[in-house]
Amino acid sequence: MSLSVQNLTIKSNQATLVTGMSFLVENGDVLSIMGPSGCGKSTLLSAVAGHLSPEFDCEGDILVNGQSIQSLPAEKRAVGILFQDDLLFPHLNVWQNLAFGLPDAMSAAEKKERALATLQEIELADIAFKAPDQISGGQRARISLMRTLLSHPKVILLDEPFSKLDKPLRKSFRAFVFKQIKNRNIAAVMVTHDEDDVPMESTLLHWPSKERETTSKVGFNETEQNNA
Repeated sequence: MSLSVQNLTIKSNQATLVTGMSFLVENGDVLSIMGPSGCGKSTLLSAVAGHLSPEFDCEGDILVNGQSIQSLPAEKRAVGILFQDDLLFPHLNVWQNLAFGLPDAMSAAEKKERALATLQEIELADIAFKAPDQISGGQRARISLMRTLLSHPKVILLDEPFSKLDKPLRKSFRAFVFKQIKNRNIAAVMVTHDEDDVPMESTLLHWPSKERETTSKVGFNETEQNNA
């Protein structure tokens, strides 16, 4: 499921945050965008997801699998977002939090069965009936990701999802996230401050530009292949 951004410009009355941005992310690949706070990285994700604030104008086009989603509301875009915070519902237990991401067409029994099967799949079945405040930070992070994936997004956006985790947990959760994206063959865009977050053999885009050539795959500012 590919994501194509074509000649995207995002501006407000005060400033232009993005000018003529174009990139393509293929199925199972991750485009990583690095840059300082306030440069517009999260605004770009909001534009793709359909959550852009009314103060901004967005020109250009956004396509998923060759179909434009630019005019669609957020709930029709099939774009998932993973944030810094896990955003689990404190009044629901773990399996209920997972079930929240499942389609409304499923019955309550089907949702519970699917949620419990997912927990078994990621070896967290023993926490199914625990509250979010009874499990570890790493477990909460995994549940948050799987809840997003259970909604069957065609594209997933990662908004600095590792920044609040300590170093050992950060490394293991990164590996978990990128494995899930690859296994599900979903196009992903990640914004981060830390080059350690960038997966191997992915495309890295520096924002703002360091005035180097772009690749043919991403047409904005500076890109490079991360093969470390």
